[in-house]
Amino acid sequence: MYKSVETILVDIPTIRPHKLSVTTMQTQTLVLIKIITEDGIVGWGEATTIGGLNYGEESPESVKANIDTYFKPLLLSIKAPLNVAQTLKLIRKSINGNRFAKCAIQTALLEIQAKRLNVPVSELLGGRIRDRLPVLWTLASGDTDKDIAEAKKMIELKRHNTFKLKIGSNPLQHDVDHVIAIKKALGPEISVRVDVNRAWSELECVKGIQQLQDGGIDLIEQPCAIENTDALARLTARFDVDIMADEVLTGPDSAYRIAKKSGADVFAVKVEQSGGLIEACEVAKIARLAGISLYGGTMLEGPVGSIASAHAFSTFETLEFGTELFGPLLLTQSILKTPLQYENFELVVPNTPGLGIEVDEDKLEQLRRH
Repeated sequence: MYKSVETILVDIPTIRPHKLSVTTMQTQTLVLIKIITEDGIVGWGEATTIGGLNYGEESPESVKANIDTYFKPLLLSIKAPLNVAQTLKLIRKSINGNRFAKCAIQTALLEIQAKRLNVPVSELLGGRIRDRLPVLWTLASGDTDKDIAEAKKMIELKRHNTFKLKIGSNPLQHDVDHVIAIKKALGPEISVRVDVNRAWSELECVKGIQQLQDGGIDLIEQPCAIENTDALARLTARFDVDIMADEVLTGPDSAYRIAKKSGADVFAVKVEQSGGLIEACEVAKIARLAGISLYGGTMLEGPVGSIASAHAFSTFETLEFGTELFGPLLLTQSILKTPLQYENFELVVPNTPGLGIEVDEDKLEQLRRH
């Protein structure tokens, strides 16, 4: 069935420092998976993380080691003609955890199947509802004047007209004043959101969120610790501004538990954190049934993971808060023969077979980590 499984690490500098509460990124390491079937069909997937182990429990190096040591031998050992669902069931039975790696493998398998059927990956996930996705831009330099200038430039270029600010690494009042100054500079018609990246205590959340709500901020992402889901629910009930769950979402099971306790107004759906495109669609369905709004999140993936996410998000019945699929635009170099198409504040979802992209393997060879 499968002729080869290859894991490739690619280090690409970012266009500017990207500051989060847990780390400051100046380079992003893409983790790419390439699977080739015995009859020559190629499928690509991505398992990129943020900031090594600063952000989560999987790193580029651990993902590569686990795929090479466990996933690859398992896939190459398959001799029976298993379909994608049967193959994924075998992987779940044989390998625990490793959501990012499982997402990359699943993406590659879905692309292979979509190419066989001559359809886009979105059609394997229930069928797309939209061909374009609104994409916001994250302002994360940490410098108020630089962020205002960057936002105004994006609006002028018609690249982005919604912005998110990464905060939580500075004293609370410093961050709040920074955000409100940017909101005032951009005006009432521009949506500004914040991502605290779980940096605040519950008492800090109460103080900070009240000021942000009064300052016209539209959305507060993961303000408190991952483990403190009760606090997230209390904040959701207390404030009018929408509170979004992010890192606390690790797949359909966690989505169900949060929805059951009305623990958030919005879900940030990420295909890698969910464990795969299929699981991300399940998270979205749970949210819809619970009356929770949706936002298409990112792990700052490159073009492979970003367009895979786009195929999943294009099938969501609602997508009230748009998406954050700007990861490829943060990189100084492209690994595709034709870059993803961003225009009029949106990302175009390809309608050609598979993911609808062509990886530039010569460029990849130049950039890969040896």
